[in-house]
Amino acid sequence: MVRTDISALLPFILEGIEPWLEKAAAAAEKLNAETAFAGWLHLPSNTSAELLDKINAAAAKIRSDSQVLLVIGIGGSYLGARAALELLRPQFGSDGSPEVIFAGNNLSGLYASQLLAYLEDKDFSINVISKSGTTTEPAVAFRISYSLLEKKYGEAAAARVYATTDANRGALRTMADKAGFTTFVIPDDVGGRYSVLTPVGLLPLAAAGISIKDMINGAKAGEAEYLRKSSDNPAWLYAAARQALYAKGKKIETLSFWEPRFRFLGEWWKQLYGESEGKENIGIFPASLELTADLHSMGQYMQEGERTIFETMLYSQPEAPVVIPFDEADLDGLNYIAGKDMDYVNRTALEATAKAHTDGGVPCMRLDIPAVTAASVGNLFYFFEVACAVSAYISGVYPFDQPGVEAYKKNMFAMLGKK
Repeated sequence: MVRTDISALLPFILEGIEPWLEKAAAAAEKLNAETAFAGWLHLPSNTSAELLDKINAAAAKIRSDSQVLLVIGIGGSYLGARAALELLRPQFGSDGSPEVIFAGNNLSGLYASQLLAYLEDKDFSINVISKSGTTTEPAVAFRISYSLLEKKYGEAAAARVYATTDANRGALRTMADKAGFTTFVIPDDVGGRYSVLTPVGLLPLAAAGISIKDMINGAKAGEAEYLRKSSDNPAWLYAAARQALYAKGKKIETLSFWEPRFRFLGEWWKQLYGESEGKENIGIFPASLELTADLHSMGQYMQEGERTIFETMLYSQPEAPVVIPFDEADLDGLNYIAGKDMDYVNRTALEATAKAHTDGGVPCMRLDIPAVTAASVGNLFYFFEVACAVSAYISGVYPFDQPGVEAYKKNMFAMLGKK
């Protein structure tokens, strides 16, 4: 389970956290009453063994005939899977599973040309993810990559395409039914940024050899913990603290993590919170920092910049002890930490940074999670989803739409001459 520690930021909330926890309880009631887009809320306990078996069967086929799985999607259609893959797969080398490459999240011709050149002599399959099939970036990526797939495999190309889309309508559904693609359904009541625990995220993860059953079980444990009505609910506590600080003029939240493999979790988190809360000219701006690296780039601003920031430090339990050796010459001056574990030094850096930032006027809270496993990652995704929805309701906005995203699309379509 995620542990939320707000003790260091309480001096910044003079009225205390209790009034904000009352607001969180009222927000949770609104969340429980939501019917249109809260299908993710009980998704862990409602995910059937039959669905997991179907996903695992498709994943087994991908692993048997593909060196590469090309996952095509944008926003919530790829960020969750990419975050989980970076967390759960080795950071160097290969674990023997197919390489997972992501496309459809940009309009770069250079990226596309290099991708096609790379896939030219690889056995690959495609997992295209889109409810409509007409979102520009993934639609373009699918058109050009499926053309290569047909060139390589002819009539057998369709058997290498896995479409995750709407159950009944949309361009991708029509195309999938006509061509005979293997299909998985994005539930109507689950928005893209809340969809990582549906086939949207589960199929790429299963293809990479990750236990999706463990992920769902971890999320199921989170469902029991983060939906309970209690003032010590960790998700409520995180949501309440965020909004209490926002009311004090802290308009930017940095999610600071202390392991490089959390970088794309930060990207997923930014989309989840940015699209859910940034509406009606209000909302906390979500940013992320990779520490200790960003202490050597953003550290000065964090310490002495404008005091509109608060910091949430995400820390996972150590997993791989590496002891710093003793050196007789000690030219680098490191013998004072010789014999100590790197994770101990990393944790000390966290505590020292939290103290420095707090003393400098940046409130800091901490989210502690267990060692990174498929179960703990599933649990963490669910924690952030619940806390996000509760936080948005506290602020007075609806968490499940994103009307502002359409503005750039309308301009782009007009400039490109779309009828």
